[in-house]
Amino acid sequence: MTIKDLSIDRERGNLIFKRESKEDQKVGGLFERDRKWLFERLNSMADLVELSISDSLEAIMKRSDDMALEVIGKDDAIDIVEVEVEQECLRLLAMRQPVREDLRFVFTIIKVITELERIGDQAVNIAERALELNREGLLKPLIDIPKMARIVIEMVRGAIKAFEEKEVDKLVEVFKRDDEVDALNRGIFAEIIQIMASTKMDDPYSVKKATDLLLVSRYLERAGDHASNIAERAFFSVTGERIKEKLKGRA
Repeated sequence: MTIKDLSIDRERGNLIFKRESKEDQKVGGLFERDRKWLFERLNSMADLVELSISDSLEAIMKRSDDMALEVIGKDDAIDIVEVEVEQECLRLLAMRQPVREDLRFVFTIIKVITELERIGDQAVNIAERALELNREGLLKPLIDIPKMARIVIEMVRGAIKAFEEKEVDKLVEVFKRDDEVDALNRGIFAEIIQIMASTKMDDPYSVKKATDLLLVSRYLERAGDHASNIAERAFFSVTGERIKEKLKGRA
């Protein structure tokens, strides 16, 4: 049995061996159902990632260790979907032997699920900081950090939707929103440094509280980078052009 006999058991996400029917043995391109299935799983993975980011922030704001531990525990579900989609992409490369736009699309899917998985990892990092902050208490009320989380979630959702619907202008908008996340991160850093410099910091946990908040902000900034990468990769898949070069041309 060769690699062309491989198929995916999509219920369990495990590799099984079976022969495809003649009508399924298309070479040189993807079926519409191939694209549909990949986007269904991509949206499922994005939903899990968005929920993880949201819940990790809620764990801090509500001082809920249970929510933090749930985010950490659900990271495996994101990884499982990543593997499932990756396996299907490899199957399509072997069975369909896609070319040009279809080939670019399959490789983009592989890269996008990697970016989503990394955003999920950042959510786990935030949840781990939540477990620390829930014991320490907050150095300051959370204002800009929840804004960062909301923007990141909107970026992920917007990038996947625009990719699926081939809305190039919206992909550009998502890509640009990373600047908002970066600006908030810089503002949080400056504010916390100012607080540390202007107070006596009598609380023995003050430095730790400040460090943990800075880390949370940094994790969200990285998540924003990954969301921006999704928009950038999707733009290339749809247009065959680099988004940065496109923006330079508009300047």
